[in-house]
Amino acid sequence: MFTRGLGGPVFPDTVSQLMPRLIEAYDRTVMEPDRLPRARLHDLRHVHATTLLLAGVPVHVVAERLGHAGPAITLRVYAHVIRQRAADVADIFARELDSDGASDADSDGRDDDDPPAALPVPC
Repeated sequence: MFTRGLGGPVFPDTVSQLMPRLIEAYDRTVMEPDRLPRARLHDLRHVHATTLLLAGVPVHVVAERLGHAGPAITLRVYAHVIRQRAADVADIFARELDSDGASDADSDGRDDDDPPAALPVPC
């Protein structure tokens, strides 16, 4: 919600039209590699949601911030981000397993803290 100086509402198109103008004004002051990509005001909403999800904020919290009726909407719209996060978590887990095994393992490959292997129980 945007307001005028005295608190009155601003017509939504006014704010939406301001975004490209701000980007163009900024781009005139910098060299090519530092220029901003073209973006709509609504794109900032997606940047916000994506950043929160990649930072590990729970989906239901992001859904509430976005004003979604429930997490199902957020899960549908941002499924690609959540899948990427899941892949990152798997990589982190694998690294942790590798680092733990390399530093704490005895010559038999078992950690001192590991319980002895359970014997199979016949069914």
